[in-house]
Amino acid sequence: MATIKDIAEQANVSTATVSRILNNDPSLSVGEETRKRVLEAASKLNYKITRKKSEKQSESYQIGIVLTKDETIDPYFLSIRNGIESICEQYSLNIATILTVGKNQISPAVVNGLDGLIVLGNVDVSDLKDIYYENSNIVIVDYMPDRHNYDVVVSDFESATREVLEYLFTNGHSDIAYIGGRKVIKHISSNQTFEEADTRERVYEAIMREKGLYNHEKVLLGEFGPNSGYQLMKALIEKGPLPTAVVVGSDPMALGAFRALHEADIKVPGDISVISFDDIEAAAYLNPALSTVKVHTEEMGKTAVKLLSDRIKGRTIPLKIVLPTELVLRESVKE
Repeated sequence: MATIKDIAEQANVSTATVSRILNNDPSLSVGEETRKRVLEAASKLNYKITRKKSEKQSESYQIGIVLTKDETIDPYFLSIRNGIESICEQYSLNIATILTVGKNQISPAVVNGLDGLIVLGNVDVSDLKDIYYENSNIVIVDYMPDRHNYDVVVSDFESATREVLEYLFTNGHSDIAYIGGRKVIKHISSNQTFEEADTRERVYEAIMREKGLYNHEKVLLGEFGPNSGYQLMKALIEKGPLPTAVVVGSDPMALGAFRALHEADIKVPGDISVISFDDIEAAAYLNPALSTVKVHTEEMGKTAVKLLSDRIKGRTIPLKIVLPTELVLRESVKE
């Protein structure tokens, strides 16, 4: 078992400095690099940091939520956060702060001192650790980073996309377009971004190529929101000829796509079939009702809380949880 002396030797500081840093001594004057070096050494040695808490705080841990997407554009992430908030008290977790990349200043001074973080969306994990070096109590939701030493909660979009395409093939569709978005990976410290292909896009392309049906002109990419769905569907209509079906990356995008189809007097599903992902509440109330893949977003949030609680209590082996999805068939696909 690691000791304060072990940490001091690895961080090249005194045992007294280690002790005061680990206990968040407010009177200690020490540089941020030294503090980071000590906390990283403690994490590497699997030293369990137990800070003194006030009587009021003794039963709870302080955590933060980091958002990488604007919830007002896509209710998907709002639903995940609702799931988080619904059971935090049950696991003695208190949400001390909610931060949005690009809107809030996310710095070591803001997040270090928290017992753990839940990150919603695509974030550069290396960049995140440069900011939150307190410990490895991090759960990432809806994104699978290259580094495998963090807990992850995702939905099985690979199987879902296969199921969607098989359903369309079974119903006689072969001319199938795809409208979706790219994953935008965010650097917290610089607010810079880079893109990578989304799982739904990758699986769509692989299956369509396998069947000799892939046409790059029928793959249109933008953002996962209604305006983007509207603009991309307009572009698809203008390209012509119209495919018999289109797979849309998210329900909010499908809302915009429906608007563009209505304006062009194109009937769903008579002229084109539409199927999407998420199963937001509005999907069932479109005319026609939208066929979609149900993603259990609230359960994703609840699962993240359970994983973080387990991490805080001492688990060191990272876990990856892949939640199943469900194909919800309504009226927007021609059978």
